[in-house]
Amino acid sequence: MHNSFFKKVISVKKNNIETRLADAREELADVKKFPDSEFVGIIKELGFRCELCARCCTKEFNDHVFLLDADLAVIRQINPDSVTPAPYYEFCDQKGRFYVSGYALKTKPDGSCIFLENKRCTIYDRRPSICRVYPYMLHREADDSGNVDWRQMSGLNEHGSYYSELDDSECEAIAQDTRAYEEAYLRQIIGFFEAVKAHFQKNDLKHVQSVYDRRIREFLKGKCELEVFVYFKGGFEKYNL
Repeated sequence: MHNSFFKKVISVKKNNIETRLADAREELADVKKFPDSEFVGIIKELGFRCELCARCCTKEFNDHVFLLDADLAVIRQINPDSVTPAPYYEFCDQKGRFYVSGYALKTKPDGSCIFLENKRCTIYDRRPSICRVYPYMLHREADDSGNVDWRQMSGLNEHGSYYSELDDSECEAIAQDTRAYEEAYLRQIIGFFEAVKAHFQKNDLKHVQSVYDRRIREFLKGKCELEVFVYFKGGFEKYNL
């Protein structure tokens, strides 16, 4: 099964498991230490209000909706066929099998979320965690110049309205929910790296970038299927594409 989604798949060059595990643990520690008062102040200053444009529900704007393990359990109750391995697989062993840290929601041919109808979410009350906190975030990213710094808002000035009056309790709740999501995400990533490390050691496997690149090229040309091991609740589920 081919999907234009994979045209964006890129090689992951920083593939040392120990290094990436250490980075994720450090990021989690730093997220926990980020000052509440500063985060709440940024949220209050921005004063973001959603205007129901639904741009955030499209692949063009947000690429994909990553699912935490708890999200996946809910989504599978709604529609088991609505998920697919998240893109940008982290590892590929010497036998050509890929490993990824979780699932993502599928999209429609037009790039919109599988659960979006007439610019409205059909599972709003059970929507994934990232959808609940969006556009807020609390993690470090590199800007266009390569400078790494904290980001607290996605798509700034590209959707919604700003500088609305938000009361302190609303800002505090947003900060708390966003931090909880970021910590849960990082714990899942850490668990994934630990599981891959143990699996590789037990089965005498290793990440091979040349195999990764070759298999992706063959897949995009329609010459092969992909076997993907998707991390879920401490183990792996096999998924064929």
